[in-house]
Amino acid sequence: MQPGVHMGHQEEMRQSPKDLGDFLSRRPAVCRFFVNFPSAKQYFSQFKHMEEPLEMERSPQLRKHACRVMGALNTVVENLHDPEKVSSVLALVGKAHALKHKVEPVYFKILSGVILEVIAEEFANDFPPETQRAWAKLRGLIYSHVTAAYKEVGWVQQVPNATTPPATLPSSGP
Repeated sequence: MQPGVHMGHQEEMRQSPKDLGDFLSRRPAVCRFFVNFPSAKQYFSQFKHMEEPLEMERSPQLRKHACRVMGALNTVVENLHDPEKVSSVLALVGKAHALKHKVEPVYFKILSGVILEVIAEEFANDFPPETQRAWAKLRGLIYSHVTAAYKEVGWVQQVPNATTPPATLPSSGP
């Protein structure tokens, strides 16, 4: 079991609404992420030019990426009992984003916060505080594993510029 995340958390996350994965794969969290943090679009040649939320929602490329994000998140949740599997999945994601895509690691924290915001809003009645806390702990776990992978490959923070995201993060917990 991962530090700070226990089997009860996994069960709480599994109690999340059954259609949660389907809902999120339809892109609302990823679209909100790009609308609220447009600097993140610089890493996506297929949709970095898109400005309108409706255009983003209709994008097959964005849908594909949203499905990959949610697939990785689901794999992590389903394997919380297996720390090696969780570490392996998040190391692969982190290394790919550091080496191939050159994405600043702070975007993982921002996106996971946006995902939690969207879940809490859309499924308010089915997302009680204990489940929200479990997801917030998972958010911290993901960020720590991803940043460890970045450090492992020798990531050096990029020079801040106009495209660096603001320091503020969504208000959805740690």
